[in-house]
Amino acid sequence: MASFNYSFQKIVDLKTSEKTQAEWLLSTALGALSDEEKSLEQLRETKHEWEQKLLEASEQGVPLSDLRMIGQYVEHLQSRIELKLKDVRLAERAVEQNRSKLADKMKDEKVWLKAKDHAFDRFKQALQLKEQNELDEMATVRFMMPTT
Repeated sequence: MASFNYSFQKIVDLKTSEKTQAEWLLSTALGALSDEEKSLEQLRETKHEWEQKLLEASEQGVPLSDLRMIGQYVEHLQSRIELKLKDVRLAERAVEQNRSKLADKMKDEKVWLKAKDHAFDRFKQALQLKEQNELDEMATVRFMMPTT
């Protein structure tokens, strides 16, 4: 039996490789987004702790300079939170872009795999037709042979 060799197999392999690479890029982007979100959460927790310290310090009669310093630090944390929110949005955009690219690569690969499947089906049909013709010819030859 003849073996099936798809003439565009290198393209199929390339499309599969591109899809795998897109999956890796999406995974990396998701990891970066997760890191940014964790960092944002840590900043929020730190800010909350320092707000509690500011509240306790104001109740205990701490010098005004210390209260001001704690207040400035809380403001600094707030500005860092706002910057981190921008970083999170950028990371979310990167994830969405990578998802879109992966979807495109998956469609591309699927098209080429379908084309390969259709080529294989045509190959099988041609092979079956050839076998059937050979069997028909054998039957014709036997029928034509004189019986003794």
